[in-house]
Amino acid sequence: MPMRDRMPIVLLATAAALVIGMPIGSAVEAARQNETYRRLDEFVEVFLKVRENYVDQVSDEKLIQGAIDGMLASLDPHSTYLDARKHEQMRSQTDGEYGGLGLTVTTEDGAVRVVAPTDDTPAARAGIRAGDFITHLDGELIFGASIDEAVDRMRGRPGTSIRLTVVRPGAEKPLEFQLTREVIRMRPVRWEARGDVGVIRISAFNRQTGEAVRLAIAALERQLGPRLEGYVIDLRSNPGGLLDQAIEVTDAFLARGEIVSQRGRTKETVERYFAREPDLTRGRPLVVLVDEGSASAAEIVAGALQDSKRAVIVGQRTFGKGSVQTLIPLSADTGLRLTTARYFTPSGRSVQEEGIEPDIPVPQLTDTTRNERPRVREADLRNHLVAEKAADLRLIEDDGKPDPRFAATPAELAQKGVTDFQLDYAVRMIARLGSSGRLAATAPPTG
Repeated sequence: MPMRDRMPIVLLATAAALVIGMPIGSAVEAARQNETYRRLDEFVEVFLKVRENYVDQVSDEKLIQGAIDGMLASLDPHSTYLDARKHEQMRSQTDGEYGGLGLTVTTEDGAVRVVAPTDDTPAARAGIRAGDFITHLDGELIFGASIDEAVDRMRGRPGTSIRLTVVRPGAEKPLEFQLTREVIRMRPVRWEARGDVGVIRISAFNRQTGEAVRLAIAALERQLGPRLEGYVIDLRSNPGGLLDQAIEVTDAFLARGEIVSQRGRTKETVERYFAREPDLTRGRPLVVLVDEGSASAAEIVAGALQDSKRAVIVGQRTFGKGSVQTLIPLSADTGLRLTTARYFTPSGRSVQEEGIEPDIPVPQLTDTTRNERPRVREADLRNHLVAEKAADLRLIEDDGKPDPRFAATPAELAQKGVTDFQLDYAVRMIARLGSSGRLAATAPPTG
């Protein structure tokens, strides 16, 4: 290779080494720096050998991008480099509008797996479920594709169609879905009155969520007036989103106390966030619904309301994503989405890996495939962060015996008009909570 072609690469590696290096204060530090320089030289040598000898000609840009992606993928599942296209995609998601199908997906051992479909989107209306594996797009196998490649293929111009082949655990053969892309306008909050109970469904935490929750509370107060018995906050299949919106939502239900803390690499990098008066619901009973698709910001809300004894958490153990990603700008339109901290609930629990255990575990009896469908959580992802083990703070202990409350079959529930057992259970629980907003620890509810 001509020297003029090698020089920029060598200079780049030298500059990187100088940036990494620190003033040498000891023999140990000197040895550490020497090892870093040696490995950087090794990286440049591999780069040059691939560039010169690979069977196909590959651009420098692709090789460097692959090195960056590989470095970040080796850290954890959530750190990634954002080029101009990905940067714009992330902005559109947090702003609450993009063109696509309405799916949150992850990869597991090369397979694309659905974390959750977004409410009222092409994917949700077609019947795609959490736990489904997407194997083909328009007949082309996507096994081994990166999460970015899969998402890019599913997104696109509204009005265009795409065929998804889905393998569903428990199904005899693959399922085919022909979907038409739409402008996905994330309506993160929906509300309704069920009898005298206000139900607030939060499907995502984008820039609109905090204000939308406050408006939902005010609307339910106007509609039900003094008859309003309490609220059910439905966070099921909520993949999370913006930290500040999780804090705003929690603050709507708390008058005081800590909401969440985040802790970085050192003990000094701790930030704490607190509730401010007033509690917009004026202390009315709260039940929060969660499941294995409730992640990140949704877990912050559930954990804070659980630790403060402000709400009873009902459903299934959550996803377990207890890390904070910071967007670090690299240029005007590129950036680094880097895991920079772990977050902790007010009692000091780390949600990472473990998730939030519900106070009252309640299965979704109206889901006929719930036993066959595997549940994917943070702990199942490759290179996930390891967290501290937390004490079990459930209000009601599980004695391991079959629970007669959950013996009904889907057919029996359908005869009673129950299509969502968990939601029905939560609504009926509000009346049992009474004005205190808490269940007796030794007296599980019946019915």
